[in-house]
Amino acid sequence: MLKEAEIDKDARVHDARHTAATLLLELGVDLRVVQAILGHSQLTTTKRYTHITETLATEAAARMGRALWER
Repeated sequence: MLKEAEIDKDARVHDARHTAATLLLELGVDLRVVQAILGHSQLTTTKRYTHITETLATEAAARMGRALWER
């Protein structure tokens, strides 16, 4: 599939779990819900699957700014 899409990077199906977990966080899904979707028994495992993206960091900073200055 990667070859047909002309993607030269190696990827595994397992990598899609990391992508899915991170995208769910970006969509605002609670980490415990992500845990349930991925079938993890430990939240620490789910945390290893999620990655802090620029989108998440920017939104967190914007929310803090609104909390401080728009009240």
